[in-house]
Amino acid sequence: MALAGRGWGKTRTGAEWSIDKARTQERGALIGPTAADVRDILVEGESGILACAPAVFRPEYQPSKRRLVYPNGSIQTLYSADEPDRLRGPQHHYGWFDELAAWRYMQAAWDMAQLGMRLGDHPQICITTTPRPLTLIKELLKDPECVTVRGSTYDNLHNLAKTFRRSVVAKYEGTTLGRQELNAEVLEDLPGALVKRVHIDTHRVNPDQVPELVSVVVGLDPAGTSKGDETGLVVTGWGVDKHHYVLADASRRRSPDETARAAYALREQYGAARVVVEDNGGKDWIENVLQRVWRDLHGDDEGPAPIQRVNASQGKRLRAQPVAMLYEQGRVHHVGVLPELEDQLTTWIPEETTVSPDRVDALVHAVTHHMLRDRAQSALISPHKAVRKGPGIHPAIAARRAAAERKAS
Repeated sequence: MALAGRGWGKTRTGAEWSIDKARTQERGALIGPTAADVRDILVEGESGILACAPAVFRPEYQPSKRRLVYPNGSIQTLYSADEPDRLRGPQHHYGWFDELAAWRYMQAAWDMAQLGMRLGDHPQICITTTPRPLTLIKELLKDPECVTVRGSTYDNLHNLAKTFRRSVVAKYEGTTLGRQELNAEVLEDLPGALVKRVHIDTHRVNPDQVPELVSVVVGLDPAGTSKGDETGLVVTGWGVDKHHYVLADASRRRSPDETARAAYALREQYGAARVVVEDNGGKDWIENVLQRVWRDLHGDDEGPAPIQRVNASQGKRLRAQPVAMLYEQGRVHHVGVLPELEDQLTTWIPEETTVSPDRVDALVHAVTHHMLRDRAQSALISPHKAVRKGPGIHPAIAARRAAAERKAS
């Protein structure tokens, strides 16, 4: 396991190791977080196999068959960790597992891949990953059969672009996230962090464990300007068990138009009712874009865009605390692993800064929407105030139902 910081040379290491294995071993597995990652990084990347293989031993890439075929007949099959069941059945002599800590369904994919490592006398796995304090990573660090190589970004800094050194290293060195991503430290829970990692890991679920969802929304935290930084996009659902399920994190840097289209794509993919978007801080531009893109996609027949504006002017920290309590109570479940979101949740210490992370903000918008709905549906009516006439339902309940029916119609 090469456990190292960004830019250390993990991809080059895995590619060279895989090419060397192909000289003497017949079947190998190449596994990355997604199918696109396997293609774009492990195979076609600047440090991938096609770039590193010598001309006399360069494999033929057969994308339709998801494999590389070497001149000696050795085959490497491409797999996505997003689809663990595709690993059920195939067997291999060796495997290169890239960015293990970013695998969405890490344990399931790892188990299926392990069961397939059964050819030859000594099947081996090369893991290349940045560290995260996840259960599997910790187990591998303690495993006497796993040889771990540690390294930091600074080991290879002289080979990295000056812009990377200026815009990334300078920004994150000395920070908690920098300790993890640059220095490759496996961080434990930080005192004062919004959420403890143990609360995430303990209550994590697989897709088949998600109950029927009463409501699904897309939380959107726009960048500060229309050109801005990363935009938070997180999908959450509220189950019949009154627990919250974090279904997806699609946050990244996007233009305003891309943000709107990504939000509506997530709404369609997960059957979300609406997009919950923050409206304070001079971010009114996002609603205008959301309305325009909605009309572009659906015309005027569909009515106004399904947007709900929220105001976080009372302070991000105060707004996030009730969500943190839900994590502590075991009422928030991450569906699979959501690495970047989980890093922000477990490294953001509200007392140290007034700036809250984008992914966390988007999550808080979405979960708070469901909390308010839960609170409204769970409102208790004092029996001392009940005025019953015959066997009918309580007048307050009837009035609330009638109001809901009028709104729906």
